[in-house]
Amino acid sequence: MMRLALHWKILIGLALGVVWAILSSYLGWSQFTINWIEPFGTIFINLLKLIAVPLVFFSIISGVTGLGDPSSLGRMGLRTLIFYFITTILAVSLGLILVNTISPGKIVDEDSRIDNRIRYELWAEQNEIEVKDNIHFLQDDKYTDRIQRLSESEAQVVIDPDVQAKMEIANKTKEEGPLHYLEEIVPSNIFNALSDNTKMLQVIFFALFFGISLLFIPQDKGEPVVRLMNGIMEVLLKMVDIIMQAAPFFVFALLAGTISKMAGDDVSKVLEIFKGLSWYSAVVVLGLAMMIFLIYPFFLKLLVRVIPYNGFFKAMSPAQTLAFSTSSSAATLPVTMECVEDNLGVDKKITSFVLPIGATVNMDGTSLYQAVAVIFLAQFHMVDLTLAQQLMIMLTATLASIGSAAVPSAGLVMLIIVLQSVGLNPAWIAIILPVDRILDMCRTVVNVTGDATVSSIIAARENLLNYRPDHKTDDTFNPDVNP
Repeated sequence: MMRLALHWKILIGLALGVVWAILSSYLGWSQFTINWIEPFGTIFINLLKLIAVPLVFFSIISGVTGLGDPSSLGRMGLRTLIFYFITTILAVSLGLILVNTISPGKIVDEDSRIDNRIRYELWAEQNEIEVKDNIHFLQDDKYTDRIQRLSESEAQVVIDPDVQAKMEIANKTKEEGPLHYLEEIVPSNIFNALSDNTKMLQVIFFALFFGISLLFIPQDKGEPVVRLMNGIMEVLLKMVDIIMQAAPFFVFALLAGTISKMAGDDVSKVLEIFKGLSWYSAVVVLGLAMMIFLIYPFFLKLLVRVIPYNGFFKAMSPAQTLAFSTSSSAATLPVTMECVEDNLGVDKKITSFVLPIGATVNMDGTSLYQAVAVIFLAQFHMVDLTLAQQLMIMLTATLASIGSAAVPSAGLVMLIIVLQSVGLNPAWIAIILPVDRILDMCRTVVNVTGDATVSSIIAARENLLNYRPDHKTDDTFNPDVNP
């Protein structure tokens, strides 16, 4: 029997997970799926997160010491940040262009949008927020009865606890000073940072500091430490190899559990959720697809050249399918590093430096989704945002994407900040919450693909790219092939 490549096995696992979830929902087995199958998906994500932080720590130290020259590190770091910034700006711009052109929020019937607009004006009045456009339904006598009815219903609304928790986190983040992110980069306790996946920037800072310091001590003192770091790196990569052998089953469990939670024992719920938000979801997915299949390949063609279109996607398919399954750039990081090194031929000096930073600060998919979501919600409530407000969205979404933790649904917290930056109700995230999990899976694929693209570009600029069509793409993560 022909041995399938890992990415095909993972795709089969994804498909079977969806089929199982729909079948178990139809047969009333959703609780069984949640209790007995979904935990294996959670175990899988935990295993990958278990590897992610130490892998980032030791890979950066190994990469910095491998460069041997602090000046080349500075040049590479500057190029990395510039390219990450460029792709993020492009992602936000693309999202704004698509959502303004297609206008998914205006497709909803006008009567519902008028109700939404009245609710918005009531909220703005209650929170003493200025309504900046020319529509003022609260001052129109013909809407008096409707305003009374909606104001009474709004008074009885209880915000979803999950939404409330995210709003509290966002408000706490917003209250911090302008240099808060800079403060957060420097850890007061590295062991505390190593124990928390959301503090990856602190781990990166300490690893860079440690690695650079190693370059400035006598070679006879530093060499044993370097060998230790490289040895630990090899052990961690072997752990990734072992974990990935069971990836298809784990992915099956992950998808089956996720959809079973959404649908319960009524499979029609999933269909209704997507039916109601289909246009919004379609615009987000279209933008994400354009990033993956047009924007990134354009940069590769322009700046790398040697990596063919099909070859890039074949090389990255294991990481992309895993990113879709886990919705976490951090959890996918070990696999991304393996794919970029083994399949694209990017030198370990590049991957160990560029990819961990990308998993933390390069969130192209997240920034595009935030731009689309804010404009969609504004359209849905008949709020016309000015050019200045949309430029504010671009700036805030770019900065917010840097602050997003590389974990599932972290972008929702940053979306609240973007909504507040243009005077919109942060509780509106509840409207898009039903489809956020699926869209989160899609945008994580973009984040991972963007990291790989920038890594390839940096490697080409540094003459550290050795792509060959015969790189072991199909045998990635096979311990028998990668001893």
